[in-house]
Amino acid sequence: MQKSVVKIINKSNNPLPAYSTAFSAGMDIRASLESEIVLKPLERTLVSTGLFIELPAGHEAQIRPRSGMALKHGISVLNSPGTIDADYRGEIGIILVNLSNDVYTIKNGERICQMVIAKHEHVEWNEVEILEESVRGEGGFGHTGKH
Repeated sequence: MQKSVVKIINKSNNPLPAYSTAFSAGMDIRASLESEIVLKPLERTLVSTGLFIELPAGHEAQIRPRSGMALKHGISVLNSPGTIDADYRGEIGIILVNLSNDVYTIKNGERICQMVIAKHEHVEWNEVEILEESVRGEGGFGHTGKH
């Protein structure tokens, strides 16, 4: 598997993001907090990570929820997936939301989300009057009727 090199500054006291298994797509990101954050039901907050990255051109970092936190505690990434562009140099901040009925406490060093590094394309628009026909056509949400 080919690897890209990404520059990172870690101002937290946590280890660098890392893949948990050989075939993991995402790396766990940890909270970098001076004090715990109490997140009430339906409340959202910006969580510091202490991480700053310099992605290569043509790449983005996608921030996604951790499935365990979502299932067990109702904690999710609000703008999922969040996108970190290659030209952003600020601290990575994670917008978490509590979708449960219970208060949740975020602790320093807790794994709060996943980060996936992905390549992307830029396009050039070709404005036309007619698009080519396809089998699907204009069928939208739920158009196949399959369950």
